[in-house]
Amino acid sequence: MKCPLCDRELGTINVDEHHLIPKAFKGKTKEPIHKICHRKIHATFSEKELARKFNTWESLRSHEDIQAFVKWVQKKDPGYYDVSRETSTRRKRR
Repeated sequence: MKCPLCDRELGTINVDEHHLIPKAFKGKTKEPIHKICHRKIHATFSEKELARKFNTWESLRSHEDIQAFVKWVQKKDPGYYDVSRETSTRRKRR
């Protein structure tokens, strides 16, 4: 099975589940995704942005920040996760 964001193989470590429509907006379906990919999504977008505009894998991958991240992370081992990186703030969007 592959990660729907970065297209690297999913292993058995550092795997999360992502709700394309956040639970706060009544999303029920969740899919496995690398933990580092999941953190990038939530560091980049607010719950409202995810619910309204970025609620498909295609829309997520179309965003330039996510494209840059995917290009970088595809060079990493599928089990890679940097625990020292903190997601401090989300960008303020209009």
